[in-house]
Amino acid sequence: MRIRIIGACGSGKSYIARELSKKYGVNYYETDNLVWDRNGENLRYSVEERDAQLKEILDKPSWILEGVHYKWGQESFGKADLIVILRPNRVFRDLRVITRFIKTRLGFEQANYKQSFKNLYVMIFEWNRGYDQEAIHRIIELTNNFSDRRVILKNNKELETTIEERIIRMYE
Repeated sequence: MRIRIIGACGSGKSYIARELSKKYGVNYYETDNLVWDRNGENLRYSVEERDAQLKEILDKPSWILEGVHYKWGQESFGKADLIVILRPNRVFRDLRVITRFIKTRLGFEQANYKQSFKNLYVMIFEWNRGYDQEAIHRIIELTNNFSDRRVILKNNKELETTIEERIIRMYE
């Protein structure tokens, strides 16, 4: 089982990856953690180190890889048995980002990075808007060759049944 999950900030990528990982016993990986060295000062890995880590994951017999990144790591689309593109409403995503920000700032949830107001602004007003205006169109274009393995979901209600059906079909 090799699943690639992609979507904007707050689309539910990490949640879905964790749930599928628990249900099927497959390790999941976050593309953010291939970019950022979370030990110490949260510095960027070199492109070579990032790409080497990605290759190591993609060479495994099973994986769940989630993240917004598409300008690098495009080989993950070709190696995936299932590509899940998440497209929930932007207002809903932005509310999730704000909720996560509040919960991590209050210590109710852990984050991989330091939550700041600047980071919150960038996620909502730069990254999510840019995702809607440009990235989603490019991602769909990049995955057109794999449309038989691609599902585009707008809400969590579609999620469970659609992914379950696809996973069952993969192993028939």
